[in-house]
Amino acid sequence: MTQAPDRNPWERYGWVVRGVWLVFLVFPVLALVTRPRPVWQVVVGLLLVVVFAAAYVRGSSHLERMGRRGSPSLRGAVAYLAVLLACTVGSALLIGASSLGFLPFVVAFAMFALPILPAIGIGVAATVVAGAAAVVTDPGEGTWSVAIIVFAVGVMTGGVRLVADRGEQYERMSRDLAIVEERERVARDVHDVLGHSLTVVTVKAELAERLVDLDPERAKAELAEIQALSRQALAEIRATVGGLRVARLGDELASARTALAGAGIEAHVPDDPSAVDPRHRTVLAWVLREATTNVVRHSDADACWVELATNRLVVRDDGRGIDGRPEGNGIRGLRERVGAAGGRLSLETGPEGHGTVLEVTV
Repeated sequence: MTQAPDRNPWERYGWVVRGVWLVFLVFPVLALVTRPRPVWQVVVGLLLVVVFAAAYVRGSSHLERMGRRGSPSLRGAVAYLAVLLACTVGSALLIGASSLGFLPFVVAFAMFALPILPAIGIGVAATVVAGAAAVVTDPGEGTWSVAIIVFAVGVMTGGVRLVADRGEQYERMSRDLAIVEERERVARDVHDVLGHSLTVVTVKAELAERLVDLDPERAKAELAEIQALSRQALAEIRATVGGLRVARLGDELASARTALAGAGIEAHVPDDPSAVDPRHRTVLAWVLREATTNVVRHSDADACWVELATNRLVVRDDGRGIDGRPEGNGIRGLRERVGAAGGRLSLETGPEGHGTVLEVTV
């Protein structure tokens, strides 16, 4: 059996790719060794080039490692950048304008190591220094080419940095929106579960209170049902918070009949949910639950009718209607739920100003 590597190859050998660009440091090296100068200057200059290359590679690895961990890296990044700048200044004292070859690396490192404004500041400063050196030195030394390269590196790395920052902002906003949507989903589910269950419990408790003296056995049966409903509601709340609650249309049809009957409302509710496309049953089950709760709680109706079709649900009653009454949280939650499923919800007063008709099409 082949053992899986315990480390990403990029983490182990990524320094090779990052360091390949250091080949351009050959120009400061040539400036050191091709012109007559004291041996100690050559040794010190070569040492500065080696330190600069090592700091650049190690610093780039540090930035990437901290980026993967999501840890703050400003202190370490500033330390590496200080080493790069110190090597650049030291080389400038030895070889003059030939040390400008260090600046593209300094600008590129700063763009990814510092906050955006200081990074842009260093890019602008490096471009100004390179341009000034090109003006005051012999153009034949190619310093104008270096100045253009420094400017191009600053623009390209700055653009990459801005795009990366916008990408991170987009990801953070996407995560925040996902959290908000999940909270709204849980709030809608809890509202629907508790609203329905507590309404039925309230109706049955009122009925049991009236039956205590008239029919004690019936009152005991109602109290037993209240206990069962309370346990069921508690289980549904736990499932909802855990993201496991799924409304089933067949169960909601039976629950609607029980709730309406308990409130003394004549229920005309179908038994079989098979008329509804299975893809739409969950959302229509949630709608039926909230609609039944509203009929029991607010309608003062004598009868309620539920109609099912392939992609449609209609709940209507003969109560007092909705004219002049604002929509509550339950209906607003249903609109969001139905809209998310690509459907449409309408709620209006019935014919001749009597009753309420709720219709959902998905």
